[in-house]
Amino acid sequence: MARTASLSGFPEWLPEERLVELHVLDTLRKVFELHGFASIETRAVETVGQLLRKGEIDKEVYGLSRLQDDDDTSDAGKAGKADPNALALHFDLTVPFARYVVENAGYLAFPFRRYQIQKVWRGERPQEGRAREFTQADIDVVGDGELPFRYDVEIALVIAEALSALPIPDFRLRINNRKLAEGFYRGIGLDDTAGVLRSIDKLEKIGPAKVAELLKTELGATDDQAQAALKLAGIRTEDTSFVARVRALGVTNDLLEEGLNELEQVIEAAVQRAPGKVVADLSIARGLDYYTGTVVETVLVGHEQLGSICSGGRYDALASKGNRKFPGVGLSIGVTRLVSRILSQDLAKASRSVPTAVLVALTNDDSWGAAQDIAAQLRSRGIATEVAAKAEKFGKQIKFADRRGIPFVWFTDDDGKHQVKDIRSGEQADADPATWTPPSEDLNVQVTTVQVPAAAAQPA
Repeated sequence: MARTASLSGFPEWLPEERLVELHVLDTLRKVFELHGFASIETRAVETVGQLLRKGEIDKEVYGLSRLQDDDDTSDAGKAGKADPNALALHFDLTVPFARYVVENAGYLAFPFRRYQIQKVWRGERPQEGRAREFTQADIDVVGDGELPFRYDVEIALVIAEALSALPIPDFRLRINNRKLAEGFYRGIGLDDTAGVLRSIDKLEKIGPAKVAELLKTELGATDDQAQAALKLAGIRTEDTSFVARVRALGVTNDLLEEGLNELEQVIEAAVQRAPGKVVADLSIARGLDYYTGTVVETVLVGHEQLGSICSGGRYDALASKGNRKFPGVGLSIGVTRLVSRILSQDLAKASRSVPTAVLVALTNDDSWGAAQDIAAQLRSRGIATEVAAKAEKFGKQIKFADRRGIPFVWFTDDDGKHQVKDIRSGEQADADPATWTPPSEDLNVQVTTVQVPAAAAQPA
């Protein structure tokens, strides 16, 4: 069970919880690297002007200043906080990555495949699944001048594979296409497509009636236009049958057709290579303005109230240098959101709370050096080992190992005979530090999925 953070919005993990998080991170790294994605890390700080070029999240950005600057209430001090060259912590990894690509274009081979796992900061109201400091794991492919649409398909399949390898409940990638949506809106006479997308993005939070009212009062839509937009958003299929359903609405537009074709390619490939993991969901909009094509949100089945645990899409104009464009497509996994749910619902657990597999006990204080030699032999073969701090009674040293979660205790008598004890079963046997190895399941910490009944999996 995850603890409540003492500072709201800034979670910290106990050792056994951190082991679960590390398992998630290591699994993601392995899958990403198997697909040829290279790791990078960008700075935590960007300029305000860079961060706020796209989207509407300025209220969520943490500005960076020295403490003495915060006491500056002069007009000059206030102006400094609005300076586009002022510094702020990044709120996601896509915007910094776009800047990184532009600045390092001469050193990169395109299409450039990268993954990035870092902390980000966002000043929103803390609640379950939403923290102010959290870890994201992103993958992106960026091209120079152009990026074949095939990468949109590949990114979705890589993420489906990565999520399938984690100790989490079943999930669904909900995929739409901005071109499809924008072409449809234009086809029904709504030209402020960004405004319509922002309203549709609120559908699950406020419901269709209030979204229709927003479309009419804020964007001047007629009742027929609002209802047509909602009908489009109501289409959801697990195969390519959405194409016929969209065309049945009777709207024609070239951009709409382009988006339909692109989304059809993604869903068609997913049906073959990731069956049951991807759906075409035409209500997905994504709030950030830099998305231009494919858009994705991902939910855990039975945990939909947690919100999206993986999102992203295609962006064609976020990174540019003069006339040179760097279109990209990528997805971001909310690692902290996932780990918080895994821990709070006991969906997975570590086999022990520490990496250590063996504690070498001390017969007397003079045996410390010999114990270190034994530990070194075991470590040389990849067995995590620590040495007791003092030569207490063996019973106390065994209790110490038990408190630490260490499964094996190593003993050496005055004649140099070695024995190892499994303190869980009580079994003790002769052992040679040059050859002995624990069972494979005890060599490293194992993180296993806990089977939770469907009714118990529902969020409180």
